[in-house]
Amino acid sequence: MALVDTKKMFEMAYKNGYAVGAFNVNNMEITQGIISAIAEEKAPLILQISRGAREYASMSYLRAIIDVAVEENPDIPIAMHLDHGDTYETCKQCVDDGFTSVMIDGSHHSFEENIKITKQVVEYAHAHKVVVEAELGQLGGIEEDVVGVDDVAAHLTDPDQAVEFIERTGVDSLAVAIGTSHGAYKFKTEPKLAIDVIEKIQKLMPGYPLVMHGSSSVLKEFKDLINKYGGQMPDAMGVPEDAITEAVKMAICKVNIDTDLRMALTAKIRQVFAEKPGEFDPRKYLGPGREAIKAMVKHKLHVLNCAGKAAECL
Repeated sequence: MALVDTKKMFEMAYKNGYAVGAFNVNNMEITQGIISAIAEEKAPLILQISRGAREYASMSYLRAIIDVAVEENPDIPIAMHLDHGDTYETCKQCVDDGFTSVMIDGSHHSFEENIKITKQVVEYAHAHKVVVEAELGQLGGIEEDVVGVDDVAAHLTDPDQAVEFIERTGVDSLAVAIGTSHGAYKFKTEPKLAIDVIEKIQKLMPGYPLVMHGSSSVLKEFKDLINKYGGQMPDAMGVPEDAITEAVKMAICKVNIDTDLRMALTAKIRQVFAEKPGEFDPRKYLGPGREAIKAMVKHKLHVLNCAGKAAECL
């Protein structure tokens, strides 16, 4: 089947208490690891492409890899999503390039400017049958060109503003700031997510899909492997998985995961290089890295409760 948008995915996720995993892709091995896990677990999938990924691999290569994944998995609904589009022009280009979903991130602008740019993107995207995600409130941490705030608790999404924002822009889903943070060094102590923000928006806008950014868990097994084989990530800390599971039972219908992919790949490559210092065949270290990604993604699909849900999202 062809690429799909996220409308049916979010409808079913909201109704049945799960979230769809949105995984960032940068090359073939990462994509293959994700797809292998998805195919075995029969889960819906959102493949995200950031500006950094487009600059690294070029859109033509990434699109070709995704097209193969779609062709080889006709029973799996797959959406292609722009992650953190920063301008109207970027979002427009991605709509024209065949993305089925785009995100316009105007969260660093004023409320009124965020509404203005989001509405502009929505009008163009909807005219081309593409759905739009926006963001209100600000996260912490750093992810590529996205630099967050230092005090995430002071920049949570205001539920009343969220309602106004959604009604004035017509945006299809909203990324909310509930205390999460980008990157591997999210927190100094285990965070407590602002679940009450989700509850309030859900009460005000029943049925409306919300999105969690900055939701990698910085899994201990990969942090330990990286540090064991020469890395220096002693203070890396992510979002507890039980908190994510709690959130997806509510209005959270999409959870973004990027850092955990990078850590799985890096940990396994470091291990291969340490155990086989003479190895120079990329297939011999990228292959194990791909398998580590597959295992991690399979685990995440159960955290999100979306394993086995592919058929209902078609």
